[in-house]
Amino acid sequence: MEGAKVWLDKNADIEDALVVCCFPSVGMVSSVVAHFLIDHLELEFIGGVAHPKLPAICLVQDGVPLPPIRAYSGKPICKIEGCDKVLLLMSELIVPDPLVHEIVSEIFAWSKNEKAAMGVLIDAFARKGMKGGLNGNEPMVEYEDTDDVDVLGVAATPKMVELLKEMEIPLLEQGVIKGMTGAMLSEGGSRGRNIMSIMVEADPRFPDARAAAVIIEHLNKMLPVVDLDHGPLLEEAQQLEEQIRSMMEGADSEPTPASASMLYG
Repeated sequence: MEGAKVWLDKNADIEDALVVCCFPSVGMVSSVVAHFLIDHLELEFIGGVAHPKLPAICLVQDGVPLPPIRAYSGKPICKIEGCDKVLLLMSELIVPDPLVHEIVSEIFAWSKNEKAAMGVLIDAFARKGMKGGLNGNEPMVEYEDTDDVDVLGVAATPKMVELLKEMEIPLLEQGVIKGMTGAMLSEGGSRGRNIMSIMVEADPRFPDARAAAVIIEHLNKMLPVVDLDHGPLLEEAQQLEEQIRSMMEGADSEPTPASASMLYG
């Protein structure tokens, strides 16, 4: 195989699909959102994105090996005119910078050939005063910090600007977005493709389920006919906060790797 290639089950149909992209983000928000959508929309694994220079790893889930960049699809009907199905692209892997543009270019060529309707990129930015923890790959944004979990949007076309306004998501005024999300937004803008990003303020110290729940609330306006129940995400957030509070109150020294891993368990 030479270069990047999107491969799907031969029966997969993404014509008029909303493509949801979840690549690594601050607080693992995109990963939490992706797994939540897979479970609650009953999406099924149908393929992925391959490149010979991607790290030689696989994700094992329920005894089944899966590629690092995966595709899922299902029956959910979009609430947006002109969109009648959902396809999810996700990865826990930070795509190496030298491969980003080639993989993004292949995704755009594939989505155009298959006549996908539009795309939404799920991302997160670190709370003010905190570092993102993604080795410099996290978005750097200027925003007005409020007591609530703040959400911002970026749109590649006027149509997507209007969609963000309908969803009551304010536009990002200034910032720098890197990695897959940044490259896809830039490519979408230059190609005139209907793509946007929804970005949420997140705590980079642990998987931020509360921030993911805010994203889910906004996705409810786009995705299924029946609203998603994001209660379990809020419960998970509370459990994580309790673990962290206990560790801070009881720790007299730096946490060990074993105790730190509890934050993700």
